[in-house]
Amino acid sequence: MILWLTWRNLWRNPRRTVITAASVVFAVVLAVFMQSLQQGTFDRLVRNVVGFHSGYAQVHARGYWDEPVIDNAFPANDSLSAAIRAVAGVRGLVPRIECYALALAGALTRGCRVTGILPAAEDAMTRLASRVVRCSYLRDGSPSVLLAAGPAMRLGIDVGDTLVLLGQGYHGGIAAGRYPVAGIAAFRAPQLDAAMVYLTLEGARTFLGADGLLTSLAVDIGDPARLGSIMAALAPVVDDRYELMTWQEMMPEIDQHIRSDAIGFYIWTGVLYLIIAFGIFSTLLMMTAERRQEFGMLVAIGMRRGRVAAMLVAESLLISLTGVLAGMALSVPLVLYVERHPIRFGGEGARAFEQWGFEPLMPTSADPAIFLRQSAIVLAIAVVTGSYPAWKAMRIDPVTDMRR
Repeated sequence: MILWLTWRNLWRNPRRTVITAASVVFAVVLAVFMQSLQQGTFDRLVRNVVGFHSGYAQVHARGYWDEPVIDNAFPANDSLSAAIRAVAGVRGLVPRIECYALALAGALTRGCRVTGILPAAEDAMTRLASRVVRCSYLRDGSPSVLLAAGPAMRLGIDVGDTLVLLGQGYHGGIAAGRYPVAGIAAFRAPQLDAAMVYLTLEGARTFLGADGLLTSLAVDIGDPARLGSIMAALAPVVDDRYELMTWQEMMPEIDQHIRSDAIGFYIWTGVLYLIIAFGIFSTLLMMTAERRQEFGMLVAIGMRRGRVAAMLVAESLLISLTGVLAGMALSVPLVLYVERHPIRFGGEGARAFEQWGFEPLMPTSADPAIFLRQSAIVLAIAVVTGSYPAWKAMRIDPVTDMRR
């Protein structure tokens, strides 16, 4: 009987029902979109920062990160590499040897970061080949260099020109070499675009006099969400001679930026939920005020107050559930569209994004957990605020309310 009365009451005044449900729909769409936008932006930021160069984790010789010099390199260890690759979730390893050097072209000089790589392994993790804007990517055994756009522009050299590198080699030796420029690469991260020079791994070892040495092993992880469990599995594999670091430990400023942004978003979300609660409550308050006479008549003809309250709770639940389902149905295409066509910034906004080393884009995340979590929160808010009419029903005075 309660369900039958609930259904009849909802459609006895369609405008009131639609207004109440619409407030829930709007709340769900807004909450889901804002949460997915925040999550999508952070996910893209991490992918960009990690994907440009560092990887989600790295292995170094102990002490290298505090003093990143070639003398703190470590011998390539096939057994260590095999043990790391055997850990579930590790997609591959990218060996590197890195140093700082002086780049010369004619009378011009420029400080640069020289990185020796295995071209195929590097491209598999960082998609370095896709960043080549002129000529070709490095090949195994190539005596050439791949130069970032910043040094190329400042030194006034192009593909086919010769670049001279001078630096300090292993154990204080002099590192010097002349290399033809095989290609020019452009990065969205200013710190990389301004300084990077790539050699093959063997070419960099020869330049530094560091045969068989590495400064880092970048760990390529297939699923970033499993980083914590993968790091826990890697910890026993990496002995005390090495240090295993996540991208958060290597780039704490980016991690802190994400955390502070997240705290600000949670505060903003709390305000949003408060607005949502007042919006839903106002429609229910209007509905209750309009129906005071009806409630008084029902009690006067013999319906118990508890049944009237149960009927109102059922109405609130049905309206809220309908609004939540409709809100989810409307938010899915919106989120998917912005995921495929991110919000793009220009001008000063774009430059501010690029200073942090990521694209001036704000995509959404289509993680199903976002839809379920936000819908559940809005539904809970609607149910809690929906208890107000039930509370009023338990305080009905038939004589007073029927006179309204």
